[in-house]
Amino acid sequence: MENTSASPSEIRKNIATYLGLTLLFCLPVYYMCIVTGKLGGGAISYATIIMWCPAIAALLTCRIRKIPIASLGWKWGLTKYQVMAYCIPLLYSLVPYLIIWISGAGGFYNHEFVAETGKGMGWNLPDGVTIILYILLMSSFGMVRSIGSALGEEIGWRGLLTPQLAKINSYTATSLWMGVIWSLYHYPLLLFSNYNTGGPKWLELTCFTVMIFACCFIFTWLRLKSGSLWTAAILHASHNLFIQAIFTPLTVDKGHTNYYIDEFGIALPIATAIVAYFFWRKRKELPEQTLEKSDSSVTIQPLS
Repeated sequence: MENTSASPSEIRKNIATYLGLTLLFCLPVYYMCIVTGKLGGGAISYATIIMWCPAIAALLTCRIRKIPIASLGWKWGLTKYQVMAYCIPLLYSLVPYLIIWISGAGGFYNHEFVAETGKGMGWNLPDGVTIILYILLMSSFGMVRSIGSALGEEIGWRGLLTPQLAKINSYTATSLWMGVIWSLYHYPLLLFSNYNTGGPKWLELTCFTVMIFACCFIFTWLRLKSGSLWTAAILHASHNLFIQAIFTPLTVDKGHTNYYIDEFGIALPIATAIVAYFFWRKRKELPEQTLEKSDSSVTIQPLS
């Protein structure tokens, strides 16, 4: 039987169950990352495993707490929100990298990376053509692989957890709670493995945290507005793709470039915070979140 009760206490039990299971599944992977100091794991990356722990926890939570799996947001929704999800990370990452390249804080382009890419693909082409082809292929077919990893996290974070939090919190509070939880999920990897750019830990931790909190305002808005977890999966995949696979590899280190680039430098948090503020201003456009109880219904308006 489905659990039709959705009182605040039941919602909190759903959240606690999910978070407990996620931590349980992540702990062995954290241990291996800390012991080896790497996100890699031979043929199967530890990063891929840990990105699917939230999904496994979400599906098991649905089973234990009798939450309909259909409620995770599998429907596609309006395509315009999926297009937004793809384009937003391109916007908030391209602008900072252009500033970094133009200012000389980082160089464009990394000749060694481009040469290795061309060689690996069997191309004998000018560097400019190689760069264009690489970006086109990565931003299209590369998204398939990126979504394959991002979907694991998003089934949990935005499929289950965000809607549960939104039933008992405002949009702002939901986004902040997601920022806390999602940051903590990444901290062991950032602090004890090679999930960083080698800069000062305090700077990387600060920049990464600000970026995560800002991103959560964007993720939460798109998830609640579209009703689809696919917006989150595409947004997450696009974020990882453009930053980790395109812009950072193309950037030349000028000595302190790691202070500015990637998810651990100062440029990206500023850009994501600006975009997040735009979505926060649009919070009143979000649909009301309803708790359906056995004898009554309580409507929560996540508008602030």
